[in-house]
Amino acid sequence: MAYVIGASCVDIMDRSCMEECPVDCIYEGARKLYINPMECIDCGACELACPEQAITVDRKADPEFREDNRRFFVEVLPGRDGALGSPGGATPLGPVGVDTPLVSAR
Repeated sequence: MAYVIGASCVDIMDRSCMEECPVDCIYEGARKLYINPMECIDCGACELACPEQAITVDRKADPEFREDNRRFFVEVLPGRDGALGSPGGATPLGPVGVDTPLVSAR
């Protein structure tokens, strides 16, 4: 079970969660942050750190955002050549600079 970042992160991106994540699994899109479900160790540090209360465990998350979070890593995002997959850490990659169609349309 991983954590999911929901709608209240769109256009806010406080990034406190990124600072607390011990495995660097929170990636930055253009307008929202995304948690890589394959890299998340389910520690909950991100949920506690988020001042927007945008993060929740996946089984309690809005199904639309749970699926959207998965899409960020497994589907080819606009302007990219391939799926992001599991690069093994967000910091070396840096901001991805693009969001899923769901977030882009908001």
